[in-house]
Amino acid sequence: MTRVRARSRADDGRLTADDGRGGEVGARHGRRRAAGTAVVLVAALASGCGGHGGRHDRGPVPTRPPSPTAMGGSPLAVKIDNVPAARPATGLDAADVVYAEQVEGGLSRLMAVYARRLPSAVGPVRSARESDLELLGQFDRPYLAFSGAQRKLLPLIGRAPVRPESPDEASGAYYRDSARGAPHNLYLRPALLLRSAPGEGALTTGFRYGPAPSGGTPVASRTVRYPAARFTFTWSGARHGWLIAMDGAPAVTTDGPRPAPPTVVVQYVRIRDSQYHDALGNPTPYTETVGSGRAEVLRDGHSFAATWSRPAANGGTAFTGANGGPLDFAAGQVWVVFARAA
Repeated sequence: MTRVRARSRADDGRLTADDGRGGEVGARHGRRRAAGTAVVLVAALASGCGGHGGRHDRGPVPTRPPSPTAMGGSPLAVKIDNVPAARPATGLDAADVVYAEQVEGGLSRLMAVYARRLPSAVGPVRSARESDLELLGQFDRPYLAFSGAQRKLLPLIGRAPVRPESPDEASGAYYRDSARGAPHNLYLRPALLLRSAPGEGALTTGFRYGPAPSGGTPVASRTVRYPAARFTFTWSGARHGWLIAMDGAPAVTTDGPRPAPPTVVVQYVRIRDSQYHDALGNPTPYTETVGSGRAEVLRDGHSFAATWSRPAANGGTAFTGANGGPLDFAAGQVWVVFARAA
């Protein structure tokens, strides 16, 4: 991994990390504090250090035993801002998988995962959430690019099987776009974190790819709603993919065509309050991606009823069709939208 320690300049002359609430907290500073207070942190984590009331409600902590035969490599996961002021995004077209999750205020945020190729830039980069760690447990020590995290979350990030790469940890890999206002102006240069893309073997998602299954229901479009955001996917035969609209506006990028993933998964999960809160006291949602439930797979202009299963945080997610057999995705980019289960 190549790291450049030279500082990039923000609006005030510094490159800083944010904590998801307007603060400036990076992974390295968090680890520095944690090193001197290990016993205190263990006790705090056991009692729910970030919440009001002290209940311990963290999801499964992913662990991955050392595997000398695991040769897939570590993919890059980037947290991407998705409020209207942050659009258009950069680098989405190169992602192998894009996850959409609900965050505070009912808004949405994206996590883009890169393994086959790396774009020249990705962003705007924003802060990490607790449930990101559970989701990323399926990969082999992925690089996690994020703008920062709230202080009480940093010990969990430090313990998780990820490689945290905030601006505080790898400042030379980030830059600020002077044409945009903070906090929607932080971008990552992936080539300054990874010498090369790790390749398809790093995509240990559990997804299977192949011909379209029989059956399914023809569908022209599908909309998924959050309390304050929505995604609409409209089938395009010309693009052989699902054109994306966000909050009613066509999704575009600064550096590529309008996203049109061949496969879209609507995965119904439990979304609950985590032990953390934003600066206004709003609870941070926790998206549970370990377990099982129903899903809807969109491909080839059809909707397929499915069931998802992920027994452990260090494994991928399997999707089965109505016949009980594996449900294959179309080759190419996959979008997974986490929706609240009824």
